[in-house]
Amino acid sequence: MERVTMRIEGMSCGHCVRAVEDALRALPGVEVERVAIGEATVAFDPAQTPRTELDDAVRDAGYELAGASA
Repeated sequence: MERVTMRIEGMSCGHCVRAVEDALRALPGVEVERVAIGEATVAFDPAQTPRTELDDAVRDAGYELAGASA
């Protein structure tokens, strides 16, 4: 498992937090550790879900990535 904290732009409320959390939880091999306004920390199995799919899920939920750090 790899762990990453993603910085997310455009989140401003609890609905935003829930949308990002739901999008990430829907991916196989992903364990959502924490989602708060402006960031999400997840553990994921890159063999099941490549990092790019995490980014795509956040974008598909309507938000943009500000950057990421492992």
